[in-house]
Amino acid sequence: MRGWSSRVAEGSVFGRWRAVVGDQIADHANPTGLNEGVLTVSAESTAWATQLRMVQAQLLAKIAAAVGDGVVTSLKIVGPVGPSWRKGRYHVPGRGPRDTYG
Repeated sequence: MRGWSSRVAEGSVFGRWRAVVGDQIADHANPTGLNEGVLTVSAESTAWATQLRMVQAQLLAKIAAAVGDGVVTSLKIVGPVGPSWRKGRYHVPGRGPRDTYG
């Protein structure tokens, strides 16, 4: 029976995100994954990611009050991911400028 109740609690973290954290945070950050108690939150900018890290303890308390203790034990806050230039049309294989100094 515990398996079902934990799944329902995990789902309610996503379903009630806006109600739990408030409109201001919900407009700029969304939960993207929950794995073994670690909730991954994706922020729209690096500034918002920094802001969320500063209020992390309050967010964890709000989440625990809404869905129960132990469902979310920690937050992993990630900012936007920049483009990777490792692949694609403009990538040159090799080590880059370092290999000209050796």
